[in-house]
Amino acid sequence: MSETADRLQRYLEDELGECQNEDLQARLDDLDTLEGLLDEEIISNDVQTLSALGNETRYRLVRLLVEADNELCVCEITPLVDVSDSAVSHALSKLVDAGLVTKRKDGRWRKYRATSRASALLTVLDGSR
Repeated sequence: MSETADRLQRYLEDELGECQNEDLQARLDDLDTLEGLLDEEIISNDVQTLSALGNETRYRLVRLLVEADNELCVCEITPLVDVSDSAVSHALSKLVDAGLVTKRKDGRWRKYRATSRASALLTVLDGSR
């Protein structure tokens, strides 16, 4: 028996008082089902999204765009945050890559808007305080 199955059997014996082979197999099947739900692509995308929010400048920009509930030109955004133009540009680019912000070119101006995913994440954060 593998070390993992052996540990699981000891755990089930503690929980159930005794552990039959059927108990162990049923639990292993349940765990296999859970493992199957861990889609690597989804996890990778979610981690990229959460990582994008893990920087104060990027978080402020997302918060600003969600609260604006409208497109903002980069020329409107930059004065509202205390970082350089290039830092704002870099942060917005990461947010676009993470799917939290959309970018639209309008002539020589670039306009940004928070996505519904960004709004949903901030709603969850706000509701959990």
